[in-house]
Amino acid sequence: MHNRRAAREAALKSIYAVEVGGNKTQDVTKNIIKASLDSDTDSVKYAEKLLLKTVDFKEEYDLIIQKHINNWEVARLAIIDKLILRMAISEFLYFDDVPTKVTINEAIELAKSYSTRKSGNFVNGILDAILNEFKKEGKIKKKGRGLIESSSNE
Repeated sequence: MHNRRAAREAALKSIYAVEVGGNKTQDVTKNIIKASLDSDTDSVKYAEKLLLKTVDFKEEYDLIIQKHINNWEVARLAIIDKLILRMAISEFLYFDDVPTKVTINEAIELAKSYSTRKSGNFVNGILDAILNEFKKEGKIKKKGRGLIESSSNE
């Protein structure tokens, strides 16, 4: 069974282990992702891709986040909030089959579960602004049924 929520949680824990603990992606894939998702190969693949895209492009993502946090610095953000924002940007850009609304809702839920009381609202606001920017720049390329949010003749 493909459980993306569990895959996102495993990816977040893995990204945290890489960012804060200095662990290697291969190690966290084995010890966190594969250990927690067990025999659900689709979820393992999803979490691995999310981990790698988020870690590989973190500097680029931090520049994007910086543009949308007024009078603040990325380095001063709560670490979990920053990692959740990076993960969501990865999903926006590299996961064609995940609707942007789902990405935002899942990010909000992760923030509520793993970060501060106000993190859900913060993550929602930042991701909404980033999504609007990406749409204007034509960076959102979603495919499949239910993923196209507006018709081409609008």
